[in-house]
Amino acid sequence: MIISHQGKIALVGGATNGLGRAVALQLASSGASIILVSRNEENLKAVCKELPQHDHQHHSYLNIDYSNFEDYKNKISAFLENKTIDILVNNSQGPDFGNVLQKNTSDYQESFDLLFKTVVFTTNLILPKMQDKGWGRIINISSVAIKEPIPHLVLSNAIRLAVAGWAKSLATELAPQNITVNSILTGYFGTSRLLNIIENNAKIKGVSPDLLIKEVFSHIPMQRLGKPEEYGYLVNFLASEYSNYITGTSIPIDGGLLKGCF
Repeated sequence: MIISHQGKIALVGGATNGLGRAVALQLASSGASIILVSRNEENLKAVCKELPQHDHQHHSYLNIDYSNFEDYKNKISAFLENKTIDILVNNSQGPDFGNVLQKNTSDYQESFDLLFKTVVFTTNLILPKMQDKGWGRIINISSVAIKEPIPHLVLSNAIRLAVAGWAKSLATELAPQNITVNSILTGYFGTSRLLNIIENNAKIKGVSPDLLIKEVFSHIPMQRLGKPEEYGYLVNFLASEYSNYITGTSIPIDGGLLKGCF
């Protein structure tokens, strides 16, 4: 199977670290022109230089902070005004750590803006031109928390479930137009975000991070963390013509972590 995105433009959120960076590299390796989106301009410049580039490709970036919705809305609207996006990868930094008793309504509102409103707003900006072309890929980077809530991540647990419901509804509406909408349920990958989560939980429990990493491994049938490039392969496939009949799904990539059958 040879995947080619030649002539396609992909917008990848959270693209300077971890999974977002791996996705951008993989899509670029298959010929897509990449628009990197993140809040750190130095990292954006560095990743932009890393991307494979052939004569037909043109990579660029947008420096933007997902956590400031009003500023995000204004900047993304201006940036995308005259652009056509073929592949949209909705991804941002995660919300703060904490359990139900530690969070108040303003915390949920901030997380809703970060994880839900930015996704819906960006998708709505891009959709009309996808509809005009009769082709598009919308891929939401989500979490296994949709199926099994993760301790001390109540904000992510709650809001990502809302995104999944929205994505399923959108997929049904867009399927006749050859625009697919899928969500990826992310397990444990070797990223700085995961290390931060482990360190935070270790402090709460009063144990060493190494002990918690061993505990994480004990729950994963493959007995290891996922590699970011493995994540990129899945997104690359879902963005391709080979995935034409796949839409409205929530696909785990977790080394067998989730225990449920469905």
